[in-house]
Amino acid sequence: MPGARVFDAIVIGSGFGGAMVAHPLVHAGLRVLMLERGPWVPRGEHNWEPRGTVDLTPYYTHESDYRVVGPGETKRVGAYSCVGGPSVFYGGVSLRLREADFEPDPEIVGDSGASWPYRYHDLEPFYDRAERLLDVAGDASGDPTEPPHHAPYPAAPAPLTETPRMLELAARELGLHPFRLPLAINHRENGRKACIHCTTCDTFACAISAKNDLATGVLPDLIRAGLTLRPETVAVRLVARGRRIAAVECVDKAAGERVTFEAPLFVLAGGALGSAHLLMVSGLPELNPAGDHVGRYLARHANGLTFAHFRRLPDAGRRYQKQLGFNDYYFGDPEAREVRGKLGSIQQLQGPPRALVRTGAPAALRPFAPLVAPLLPSTTGLLAMAEDQPRPENRVTLDRAHSDAHGMARMVIAHRHTARDERARRALVARARRLLRAAGGGLMYTYRSRTFSHASGTVRFGLDPASAPLDPWCLFRGVENLFVVDASFMPTPGAVNPSLTIAANALRVGEAIARDPSATPPVRA
Repeated sequence: MPGARVFDAIVIGSGFGGAMVAHPLVHAGLRVLMLERGPWVPRGEHNWEPRGTVDLTPYYTHESDYRVVGPGETKRVGAYSCVGGPSVFYGGVSLRLREADFEPDPEIVGDSGASWPYRYHDLEPFYDRAERLLDVAGDASGDPTEPPHHAPYPAAPAPLTETPRMLELAARELGLHPFRLPLAINHRENGRKACIHCTTCDTFACAISAKNDLATGVLPDLIRAGLTLRPETVAVRLVARGRRIAAVECVDKAAGERVTFEAPLFVLAGGALGSAHLLMVSGLPELNPAGDHVGRYLARHANGLTFAHFRRLPDAGRRYQKQLGFNDYYFGDPEAREVRGKLGSIQQLQGPPRALVRTGAPAALRPFAPLVAPLLPSTTGLLAMAEDQPRPENRVTLDRAHSDAHGMARMVIAHRHTARDERARRALVARARRLLRAAGGGLMYTYRSRTFSHASGTVRFGLDPASAPLDPWCLFRGVENLFVVDASFMPTPGAVNPSLTIAANALRVGEAIARDPSATPPVRA
């Protein structure tokens, strides 16, 4: 195409999939262009301000104008748009899928046909590499569901602060097995800023860059090694010639003009929503033998967040609290007769930011925000994360009658949790509330998370060409040079944060491509 710049590989998206797949490609000497629709997030004291939480920043925007169809849903949702993607604002939790997650519970799979084409031991070396790139601090000895590790975590966890210690004692009295959440947070004096245990980590960009997010710990090194990163550049169409992608058409947001880039290899890592959207507006499902499955089987976890007020909270909201996890109910609970099979995980949460309570609370509760605000420093919480069932009716489609700000057909998201999802959520929330009560919690409030921050499964991989749009190496079937490496590849979501699994799989795919960029990696089931 006239005027197009040429690279060896183009990676679309700078989150866990994009950054990690680029790592082996760049270090193999390939000229890699990374396109990111958002800007860099500046760091400094302003990140500590109450309005620094992601939901109130310009990096979580409604520019794509997604429309959501489902019970109790808002009509529009936003998306993270920044260099490093969701990692900039996440809480650093870096959990591996459990070993049995790669042979999913039939109660979860149902009739969806979801299956993993490899097992835990195939991904374990890449989990290890991802943990080292993210410098994860953890302890593999305390979690009864922890899968095998061939190497220890790169760093030891920081000492427990007062509130987690209080929860740990209560959990042990209930017969539970609290464990240290592995966190991609730097606690060491190693030439970088060490964490000061402030309360603005989860949902905030780290003011001192002690959180090992991709924009802090991975992408700068890749840029120094030769990566070309273009922020504020929106990919709007993948251009196919026959069975290959020839170019990507983009909108340069700063210049307000269209630009085209060419390469022999393309890797899509725009997130489970964004990647499905771009594939569909580009007409690529028509080339795929499982094209009707593109956009389907959207999962998001059935999450319930419970916050409890304590008359005497040891650190009164002055210290970081997201340090403990509880997986005793991960594979089920005999007492939970209302739901068979897997339940999920429970993780500690920081109390919600005051600014978010004032502006982000349900409309019916906002008048009470001034009364609630003084209680927040003495509040801590637990996140109940239930694995949800992949269902074909939960999907991304296009509204071709309406376009977004960049001329793309508007995305429509249809999602409804199944009856089993809801039962699992309720069972986990009940157990989280019991733990908070045992620790001394009084007034409690539980709400359902309606975000798509853990969205997965819209372009799943697998062995069956008729039902899996991606092959086991995440090659988009029917197209010879297009890979998809974000959370959309996951056939089932597990019940832990997806970031480390996305990272590990992207490293796996990137290393296979780097061995021979001109050939499709061999399929090894």
